Amino acid sequence: MIRERAYPVEPWHVRETRLDMDVLAQSESVFALSNGHVGLRGNLDEGEPHGLPGTYLNSFYELRPLPYAEAGFGFPESGQTVVNVTNGKLIRLLVDDEPLDVRYGELLSHERVLDMRDGTLHRSVHWRSPAGREVRVRSTRLVSFRQRAAAAINYEVEVADDKPLRLIIQSELVANETLPPQSKDPRVAAVLESPLLAEEELTTDDGGLLIHRTKVSGLRVAAAMDHEVQTEARTTVESEGYEDWVRTTIACVLKPGETLRVVKYLVYGWSSRRSLPALRDQVGAALAAARLDGWEGLLREQREYLDDFWKSADVLVEGDPEVQQAVRFGLFHVLQAGARAERRPIAAKGLTGPGYDGHAFWDTEMFVLPVLTYTHPPAVRDALYWRHRTLAAAHERARTLNLKGAAFPWRTIEGPESSGYWPAGTAAFHIAADVADAVRRYVLATCDTDVEREIGLELLVETARLWRSLGHHDRHGQFHIDGVTGPDEYTAVKNDNIYTNLMAQRNLISAADAVMRYRDEAFHLGVTDEEAAAWRDAAASMHIPYDEEIDVHEQVEGFTRLQEWEFAETPAEKYPLLLHYPYFDLYRKQVVKQSDLVLAMHWRGDAFTPDQKLRNFLYYERRTVRDSSLSACTQAVLAAEVGYPELAHLYLREAALMDLHDLNENTRDGVHMASLAGAWIALIAGFGGLRDHDGMLSFAPRLSSRLSRLEFSLQWRGMRLRVDVRPHQTTYTLRDGESDDTMDLRHHGERIQLTRAEPVTVPIPQLEVSGPTPEQPPGRGPLLRLPERSP
Repeated sequence: MIRERAYPVEPWHVRETRLDMDVLAQSESVFALSNGHVGLRGNLDEGEPHGLPGTYLNSFYELRPLPYAEAGFGFPESGQTVVNVTNGKLIRLLVDDEPLDVRYGELLSHERVLDMRDGTLHRSVHWRSPAGREVRVRSTRLVSFRQRAAAAINYEVEVADDKPLRLIIQSELVANETLPPQSKDPRVAAVLESPLLAEEELTTDDGGLLIHRTKVSGLRVAAAMDHEVQTEARTTVESEGYEDWVRTTIACVLKPGETLRVVKYLVYGWSSRRSLPALRDQVGAALAAARLDGWEGLLREQREYLDDFWKSADVLVEGDPEVQQAVRFGLFHVLQAGARAERRPIAAKGLTGPGYDGHAFWDTEMFVLPVLTYTHPPAVRDALYWRHRTLAAAHERARTLNLKGAAFPWRTIEGPESSGYWPAGTAAFHIAADVADAVRRYVLATCDTDVEREIGLELLVETARLWRSLGHHDRHGQFHIDGVTGPDEYTAVKNDNIYTNLMAQRNLISAADAVMRYRDEAFHLGVTDEEAAAWRDAAASMHIPYDEEIDVHEQVEGFTRLQEWEFAETPAEKYPLLLHYPYFDLYRKQVVKQSDLVLAMHWRGDAFTPDQKLRNFLYYERRTVRDSSLSACTQAVLAAEVGYPELAHLYLREAALMDLHDLNENTRDGVHMASLAGAWIALIAGFGGLRDHDGMLSFAPRLSSRLSRLEFSLQWRGMRLRVDVRPHQTTYTLRDGESDDTMDLRHHGERIQLTRAEPVTVPIPQLEVSGPTPEQPPGRGPLLRLPERSP
């Protein structure tokens, strides 16, 4: 685990002041750079030592067998796994004849800085070789937001003692790097070992190119590099290449006071369809574009892009500096995951590591996309186009399961189901409603009727058809959805999961409403008035489980009558439970892995009364063990809503600092994109009280005692709303948009109309605490406490 305060607390930077080999892989994830298309883990420039090398392209994958002890009808036969593509980060340095390797000689100083305003990773090193010679190295790395295919590294070396020094720089492209084992299944390991077959190698005076393809999926990837060399010293530059590597060598003798500066331009492209010559030309053009702008131009474009993003997305937090740093870190990584994904998925780890095989899950729609909807809507539009592009696979999956409509996969890269565990995969049908809700939210927030007409309608229709075929009316007319798994994977294959039913209910209504708006398009999709009426009927009669005896909603039908889990008898080392207890035991008892019914109270809060929310929250808080990083932010949101802002603040910290503190001890495999998004959700939906249930933005802001101010912006229908929350009042300001624009919103239930003429300041009602102190399972309270206040 990364130790407490491993990175100094700064509002706009994540800074590493010493190199800790024990957490090298974790820091590589934290310092990863990406634009949604290209992802570079934060490996050291020299390549070694490393925790886990990684260079990824969105949706570039290999097929692998899915292992089963006993196969069954409808089980997916193969899965998709993200591939570590050609590594272009490598810049090796030889000082006289000694390679710069921080494990040898003496590392006199080391610092890396992730700059979230510039979008760069800076590194500075002062190293003394085993022979006693000293150099200072400074590097800056970026993955361009403006130029989708491009990355660049500025690498500078100077002599740090008083004698001339011979320096050799070896800048490389390397395919089929040796990686630590990624799977215990020998069949999978064999597929992922050296997954790339060489097709072409080309060298130039200043760089080179490699083209490979995968063995099974047949995807083709090209990587190219070029260099600019600046120094007062005489230099030689030459390149050589073989099928799996190309190397450009730069040699010089540097005098004290002189600097060797090398700018490395790096570009990537891949395709499942384009020919080798076409892909070669594509990366050649991208390399020419990067060279045309040059290093300074790429830096300028990066800062301009991020200036525009932060203007609409930045969150100001006063009172907890760690959360201030963490929420910007989270927003930066969420942007990196989706900015230039362009009709490709946003994976659970983004492009920061190989965790979850590079798959996208439902948490993209329910955690990441809500943040991007209000901060960077174009990324949401592209994510919805990706889901729509996978409809053929979703239709096929539904047919296999003897259902109608579209059954979206639990985990995937390009559409087919890649989960080999059906109770948590196939049975988790709520993903369909999550996709539909992402459509609904995006259209409400942007008024993008073109997207709604082109793809949104079909997504809504096909998911509604799934629910109508999956569910059924009982003899009393109530509509049930049986045999499903909700967000809580410890309560699997049950009837009437309340989250699934409520989200499906809104899915069915949204689809019927969209059909009324687009009658001609709906006709071409085969929708009849009778079918749309059947959707409304199912929604109106949806069964919502409720235990009248103890006055709480049931997570699934009969949940409150299941045997209680013996939390007091469960030692701390037995968590997470799924690694120490059989699923059979988990499935039949009252133990919750992650927020489920509580999540329903967030996204379908319109279906519960305030008293019901309070009782439900207290009941499920005592049974939720948070064996998932997805849980803390949702618990923060509901804790704030039902009157426990101090508890909400603790859950906020857990969500926000999940990766900066490596709380789950698995950041090495990539950052937790949904938890990073969850920091924003906990602040804006929790302490800001943001909801959009009826198409109008509503807020119920109320801060914890630790926070003195929370200020944030939202994009809404072409306007930018700035919300400034203080302990006793909130100011709403309308910015951007047209001069005569107005915005209606609710503040603690009171309707307010904003104009651009002047801000509106309104008081915050006093908190009335009406419930008992919430209790968590023993030892499963929030993971991070508040630091002591400064004297």
